[in-house]
Amino acid sequence: MSAYSEDGTTAVAREPVDRAPGRRPPPRVYAALDLGTNNCRLLIAEPRRHGFRVVDAFSRIVRLGEGLARTGRLSEPAMDRAVEALKICRRKLVDRSVSRARLIATEACRAAINGSEFLARVKDEAELDLEIVSRETEARLAVIGCAGLVDIESDGAILFDIGGGSSEVVWIDLAGKGAHRGVDRAIGAWASLPVGVVTLAERFGGHEVDAAVFEAMVADVTLRLEAFRGAAEVDRAAAGGRIHLLGTSGTVTTLAGVHLGLDRYDRRRVDGLWLGADEVDQMVARICAMTHADRIASPCIGFDRADLVIAGCAILEAIRRRWPCTRLRVADRGLREGILAELIDADRRDGYGDQDGWR
Repeated sequence: MSAYSEDGTTAVAREPVDRAPGRRPPPRVYAALDLGTNNCRLLIAEPRRHGFRVVDAFSRIVRLGEGLARTGRLSEPAMDRAVEALKICRRKLVDRSVSRARLIATEACRAAINGSEFLARVKDEAELDLEIVSRETEARLAVIGCAGLVDIESDGAILFDIGGGSSEVVWIDLAGKGAHRGVDRAIGAWASLPVGVVTLAERFGGHEVDAAVFEAMVADVTLRLEAFRGAAEVDRAAAGGRIHLLGTSGTVTTLAGVHLGLDRYDRRRVDGLWLGADEVDQMVARICAMTHADRIASPCIGFDRADLVIAGCAILEAIRRRWPCTRLRVADRGLREGILAELIDADRRDGYGDQDGWR
């Protein structure tokens, strides 16, 4: 159904449509797919004058990286789950007449010995061409996707994306050079930690986690943060007290949902929410005090995340202890939004928007 265009994105084949003379063609439809270690997510959108409007979305926990840290391979059941989810994504791409898309795979496929074999199977069975992106690309796309939530009056933000198999940490330096050219040009330093909620939970356990095990998780992540090359620069900025944390992951959105006491998850109330340090402390303590059954029963956690959320809290806690900030902003957005923004901006630069009337 698709072929790569010259810039590496995917151009989805479509039948020509007859239109009345003088009638403007409908806006292009764009798609972004992110196949991670834990989730398969799809976003389909139409451009608007400022940003885009989502017309369809899909998200399913597939646990593609289940057992990967132990065996080095993607298991057959995990690949089966992912392929079935990707078949649904393909149907949505066709049904929505998507004209341009970028379909990416991240840490699980990067790390697995059989990652390329799995992508060949995806192409054969789901008819989708997935691109394994680098950790640097993953971090950059997360920044682009979350740029609108950075407090531009601050000196900067520490953006973190807690994934299933890796966690990206990015220092956005708004007081340095290049910030005037946009938040995505203000990346001062970044690191990709080879640890995520799936890998950490598999190593330490995720069902009934006591305080000692939780602290061991935090210590493990803290050691990995030493790989952050810009740590000294961020330390100086954090000491000034004018930076904030910006979290994009299921962990922080879960914290926000619990904090708000939502009976049902509501993205409109979560995305962009500010939490104070004391509020985050309370939510982490509350979640860690829950039993596994309690977490399953929580409408903002549920069965699929019940054994992973404490590992996510440990990664968050390691970041917070390394760089204490008084404010944390919650982002229910990230890689997919970054992909869509890049695709749409590229077409605008090529003049597509001027010709076809962006709304």
